[in-house]
Amino acid sequence: MKAAVIESVGRAVVTEVPDPTPGPREVVVEVAACGLCGTDLHILQGEFAPKLPIVPGHEFAGVVVGVGTQVTEVAEGDRVAVDPSLYCYECRYCRTGHNNLCERWAAIGVTTAGGAAQYAVAPVANCVKLPEHVRTQDAALVEPLSCAVRGYDVLQARLGAHVLIYGSGTMGLMMLELAKRTGAASVDVVDLNPARLETARRLGVSGSAANADELDRPQGWDVVVDATGNAAAIQDGLGRVAKAGTFLQFGVADYATRVTIDPYRVYNQEITITGSMAVLHSYERAAELFANGVLDPEVFISDRIPLARYPEALEQFAAGVGRKIVVVP
Repeated sequence: MKAAVIESVGRAVVTEVPDPTPGPREVVVEVAACGLCGTDLHILQGEFAPKLPIVPGHEFAGVVVGVGTQVTEVAEGDRVAVDPSLYCYECRYCRTGHNNLCERWAAIGVTTAGGAAQYAVAPVANCVKLPEHVRTQDAALVEPLSCAVRGYDVLQARLGAHVLIYGSGTMGLMMLELAKRTGAASVDVVDLNPARLETARRLGVSGSAANADELDRPQGWDVVVDATGNAAAIQDGLGRVAKAGTFLQFGVADYATRVTIDPYRVYNQEITITGSMAVLHSYERAAELFANGVLDPEVFISDRIPLARYPEALEQFAAGVGRKIVVVP
């Protein structure tokens, strides 16, 4: 079968790889679409994946075309979205309900072959059936949405909060949509990319700007979310949190990113600084929200690019052109 392979740092190719074979409790999925994510760029840069080469792609959906000998929950022909998370269920963090912090954390498309291919293998427990009205190619959005749902679990959002989001790429826009649905009094968005800001306005924001100084909230925001991973954005956002407010580090920064905090202000104003990592007990809820129309795929997916052009798709994503880019085998 054909698959995208990140062969070494900075090099991605599309090549032939062996067809996958399912284990007893696994299924083979014929991939309908696979989303590109910042994690894929980090893998290309030599981060996150424990070893290369690797078939990337942790945001995917498709049709079951093969089942293991002990699989009864799904059958060939079922359409599914796939949670990429792989946990040991034995370490301290798994045993205390923090599976996303698993000491042996693994993920399809990061530590094992992923969905940037014609076919992918997944545990049957990670597959969520799609209802009839959901297009399989659109359901690659379920995984990033599940990360956003996890973010709001961490925030424990309260009604009437004023929210500021840095970044109006896919994840920032998803956080915007969830903020609107969790009772925010206002949602403002900051981004340097005019095209992406325009999409945020299309979805409905209280305010949008290239700099938070242009927004009228001198007292700060109750909730500030960084969805960029960019040091300058994070540093600015930390200074915009209102008294008793919360800063959520949601965007994926690289290992070398550093910012400065003001410990006295954190203490004196009772500011909470927290993070949200990947998916935790949120994938099925995201699938239900998606099926109920929380996102418009036509707004979120800007490009559907053939798998054969995967390296080009990565370049476009790295350049910040478009919104969610999916590759289609």
